[in-house]
Formats: sequence, C-alpha cells, structure tokens
Amino acid sequence: MIDPQILKDILLYHKDNPLLFNTGAFLLLFTGFLLIYQCVRRCHSMKMIVTILFSLYFYYKSSYLYCFILLGVCVSDYLLGLWMGRAKANWVRRLIVLINVVANVGMLVYFKYFNLIYETFANFTGTDFDALDIILPAGISFFTFRSISYIVDLYRRQMEPATNFLEYTFYLTFFPPLLAGPVVRAKDMLPQIKARPEVSRAMVAEGLFLIMAGLIKKVIIADYISGNFVDRVFENPALYSGVENLMANIGFTVQIYCDFSGYSDMAIGIALLLGYRFKDNFNSPFKSQSPTEFWHRWHISLSTWLRDYIYIPMGGNRKGKVRKHFNLMTTMVVGGLWHGASWLYLIWGAYQGLLLSLHKIGAAIFGRRDKSKPLPAWRVSGNILITFILTVIGFTIFRLAMISYDSFDDSIIRITDMGIAIKDNFHGEVIGQFIEAYTLIVGLILLALFLHFTPSSWTRRLKNIYTATPLILQALILALILFLVIQSRQSDLAPFVYLQY
Repeated sequence: MIDPQILKDILLYHKDNPLLFNTGAFLLLFTGFLLIYQCVRRCHSMKMIVTILFSLYFYYKSSYLYCFILLGVCVSDYLLGLWMGRAKANWVRRLIVLINVVANVGMLVYFKYFNLIYETFANFTGTDFDALDIILPAGISFFTFRSISYIVDLYRRQMEPATNFLEYTFYLTFFPPLLAGPVVRAKDMLPQIKARPEVSRAMVAEGLFLIMAGLIKKVIIADYISGNFVDRVFENPALYSGVENLMANIGFTVQIYCDFSGYSDMAIGIALLLGYRFKDNFNSPFKSQSPTEFWHRWHISLSTWLRDYIYIPMGGNRKGKVRKHFNLMTTMVVGGLWHGASWLYLIWGAYQGLLLSLHKIGAAIFGRRDKSKPLPAWRVSGNILITFILTVIGFTIFRLAMISYDSFDDSIIRITDMGIAIKDNFHGEVIGQFIEAYTLIVGLILLALFLHFTPSSWTRRLKNIYTATPLILQALILALILFLVIQSRQSDLAPFVYLQY
C-alpha cells in the first residue's frame, strides 16, 4: 500500500523536489507519459495536448504557479506573431519586436537582476538594502531567449508565423529543453511539428544511447567529483593546499562540462524518443585550439544565439576593427550577465570577451598565411593546452560566481585565497599523497578527459553498434547503466548546474 503522503510529496510541487531527468520519479512519470503518447500518436492534436499538459506539469514541479507565466508568454508570442504576419509597415514590425523584447527582458530584469540593481543603488546612495524575496522561475532565461528569437526571425522574414496555437505552445513548453536548454529555435522545431514526425527504431536507439551517456556524465562523473571534492575546496579554499585548489579548478571544469553536456544529451535523447531532433549543443570543447574555437564548441545554442541576436545586430565585424572588438566584448558581457545576478558573472563574461578579442588580434598579426598545411602535432597540443588552461581560469571565476556572498568584497577575498593557495602554498611534494587520498576523484577526472579526447568517430561507431544490436540487448544495456547510476548516486540529489539559469 502506497503512503498517500509520500504520493502527495512526489506528485505535488515542492521547492526541494523538482522533477529532474536523473530521478526515479521522472522515470516512472515519463514511462506513463510515453504509454499515453503512443496511444494517441496518430492524432496530431491529441498528441500535442498530452505533451503540453505533461510539459506544464514538468514545469510546475520546478516552478509552481510560475507555469502560468510560461503560458502567458505562449499567448503573447502567438498573438504578436499573427500581428507580425499581417503587418506591412516597417515601424509596426519594429514595434512588435520592441514589445516582445521589452516584455521578455523586463521579466529577466525583475526575476534575476532586481535585487542586484537595488543593492547597487543602495550602496551608491548609502541607503539600507533589504533584498526582496523573489523566486526565480526555472528555465526563464531559456524560454525567454526562444521567445525573442521567434519574433525576431519573423521580423527578418526567415520563417512564417505559427497559425496553430497548439503547435506554438507545444514548441515553447516542450519539456526536454525547457529548464536548461539547449536554446531550440522556432524555425528549427515548428517545421518538425507541422511534419507530424513518426518515431523510428533508429531514433529510439539513438535517444536511449544519448540518455545513457548523459546519465553517466551527470551522475557517475559530475555529481561524484562535485560532492566528494570540488564543493569542499571552493567552500573554503584557504584550508587546502595549492595542489588541491588547482585540482578543484580542473575538477570543476570537468564537472560543469559533464553536468551540462549530460543534461543536453538527455534532452536531445528524450526529444528523439518523441520524434524530434535537436542540434548538438556541445562538440568536444576541450579539443579547442583557441578561445574562438572553444565558443564554437561550447553551449553552441547559446553562443550562436548571442551571435545572431546581439553581436550581428550591433554591427558584428562590419563597422571596423574597434567597433568589432567593442561588439564582441559587449556580447560576452551580456552572455555573462545572462547567467545570473552577480558581478562575478559580468567579470567572467568580460574575461571571455577579452580572450576572444586578444585571439582575433593575435591571429591577425601572427596568424598563418598558408592555412592549407596542417599544424605540427606539438603546435596543436600546445594550443589545446593553453586554451584549456585559460578555460580553467574562466570557470574558476564562474564557480565562485555560483556561491552567494554577503558582498562583492567577500567574493574577491575568496578568489584571492585561492590564488594565494596555488601560488604560495602549492606544496608539489604532496601530489602523491593527494592521488592516494583521492584516487577515485583523480581517476574519474582522467577518465572524463580521456573519453573527451577520443576521436568523435569512436562515439559514432559505438552509437551505431548500439543502434544495430537486438532490442533485448539494448534493454539489458540500458538496465545495466541504470543500475550503475543508482549505485553511484549520492545520498542528496544534485540538481543540474544550469537549472539556476
């Protein structure tokens, strides 16, 4: 007999119990949803209604009544889109874009940045600051960006407006990318919805493969090194040696990649089970030989969004060299602030913009003239190593930005403590002791890096092998992976890093 209170806790909203891909509750509920989805798959409207209802419930479990904000954005976008489709005058079309941007950015400013703006104003004027109790709706940064891209693409005449309200609501509320991306654009997904896709066995196998890969990255690697090492060091870096601080920085870089790309893998995989295909969101970013290449490989849906809807409209590289670097820096600062209301996120964005500008300046001065000849292996390895080191430095700032400090000065003290520990308290002689004490941590970091640097063809071959195996064997492999994930799970559920954005 199931305890009604336990069932209530599972089904109803609780701020500490969101419905995440890596929970048993999601597995059970999603299985039930899949059964209903299969029963109504031949009725397009009913299939959309069932999916929309499940998506809204999925969002309710993480953000409670803020799901009505999401519905409000759906209605607003749909009506603005119809208006855009009928509008002839350019000033009217620009007005529609302005309304959409002001509404979405206004929500972001209120929910994410109001207290930061209020605190900054209070510090500047010398008045008391009493933070408002504002709850951040999960995934608001993602669905507002999707909303803006839809209206802007209509303005640019890159697509036709959605004329079916259910189809647009299906797109914006679709649960796999709802909370943490990728930032799926309407012009990529609405045509798929209209085409009424059928799920093939190959899509199911590919989807399951990606879900398993995501679970391994998230639960077995990211959660373990985070809970058993990285978090402890970042909470008080002054208590640890320089070796431990350095390894924590590297560990977090590996952790956030495995955590975020793991979520993207699962989101893409779940969408495949339902018949929809998203573009890849990561492409082995640590193989990058420059900061520019890194942002072509990391969080691709966000970096291309920032390029298409901020950098290029500001003039891109068409207004001269000085303006190009200003646009680049501004775009990355916006990208930094997009992550959260902290000056450290702004610093992280400015750091990324500086790296991109310096790389482009260096490439213009010292770049190869003959690009037909491949670089020697030592140059490639050196470029990858330098880019990785710069990436680790950036993600150290990013990790410290995730911690809530009483003041900006406290965050600077924490960064200083970490820098001093690495510079003056390194103690290289304890490396052997560190490896002995944290054997599994070091092993998982090295395993993650090894798998990351293996050729992409290996992953494709493994995926093809899994797809070609008999159904019963696929099920057994899935069961084995789920068993390993359950066995390695920490006592406390670790949410995905990007759920807070």
